[in-house]
Amino acid sequence: MAKASFYKMLLSMDYDIMIVEEMQGEMQGTGGMRMELAKLELPDLQAAEQALLSVGADPRGVAIMKEKAVFRVVKVEGVPIRAANLIKQTFLAHGAEAAVSRETAMLSTEATDMILMGTLAQYRAILSRLREQPFGLRGLSETLEKFLWENS
Repeated sequence: MAKASFYKMLLSMDYDIMIVEEMQGEMQGTGGMRMELAKLELPDLQAAEQALLSVGADPRGVAIMKEKAVFRVVKVEGVPIRAANLIKQTFLAHGAEAAVSRETAMLSTEATDMILMGTLAQYRAILSRLREQPFGLRGLSETLEKFLWENS
């Protein structure tokens, strides 16, 4: 599909897909084929689904992949240090990230604010694990789940 028609198709969709930047210049692939890049922001599951379908992905595969295409960053305030350490370990174990205050690692604070970063697929796996943990993590995981999927 030509670049102009691909962009026109993406921009004509009812969903909020934003083409953030295009790579300038051309790349030559194997066999002399010209390849082009575009950076997309997919703000929700509907936008991810439409973008995946636009390249001809199988609808069954799209159902699996769309949660991997949506990235969320969430701030959680006042997390008790014991819970924060479990959250960070769980995020890292699933290939996601969780930022905590430096004092958390030194065990010199009672609570910390956190920045959680991951795809919706990672959050789904993480939240199922956190539900099993102590220190109020069942409640946090339920709240996070509602927050993430109501806003996706």
